[in-house]
Amino acid sequence: MAELSKQSRRGILIILSSPSGAGKSTLAKRLMAWDPSIQFSVSATTRKPREGEEHGREYYFHTREEFQEMVENDEMLEHAEVFGNFYGSPKKKVVEALDAGHDVLFDIDWQGGQQIRNSMQGDDVVSVFVLPPSIAELERRLRGRNQDSDEIIEGRMSRSRDEISHWAEYDFVLVNEDVDQAEAEVKAIVMAERLRRSRQTGLNDLVRGLNAEFEAMK
Repeated sequence: MAELSKQSRRGILIILSSPSGAGKSTLAKRLMAWDPSIQFSVSATTRKPREGEEHGREYYFHTREEFQEMVENDEMLEHAEVFGNFYGSPKKKVVEALDAGHDVLFDIDWQGGQQIRNSMQGDDVVSVFVLPPSIAELERRLRGRNQDSDEIIEGRMSRSRDEISHWAEYDFVLVNEDVDQAEAEVKAIVMAERLRRSRQTGLNDLVRGLNAEFEAMK
């Protein structure tokens, strides 16, 4: 009997972007809790580790010299400088995951998303931009973290206007007014994209098998 294996598809690159404080990191965590098979793309950075952070878990921590060497060797899928530090996505593990049929999740800004969409892996991308319900709510969330100084928060708020201006570059846009509703919307996007005909690499074999069954019934 013809059967389509669950592994008979190419993985997708799920890009979540938003201004800082709009909720993309929370949605990323919920998405991976919903489906643990989704692999999170751990970014490389030149910033110093914060208390409790470990190399290879939250980030791959590198010197500026190491990071620049990785860029020169084409080892980064995307990279950008943010608030004086470099951030980027190492390429090798992402490509291996895609080829094995695994989905990879990116929690990155519009610059990184743009670079990935323009890369050799662009056809694998599903991009989602998360908007806050209001700018006042965005600031409230940033201050509610109790992680950053007033100066850093002001910098993030200033940068958010530029980030929001790139919303139209994304495949999907959602407003994170209620995080449970936003989570449900992200899940629906992922499930639909997995079923896209172009991503299901085993469909041709399945249909040939179905036709063979018809022939056998004659």
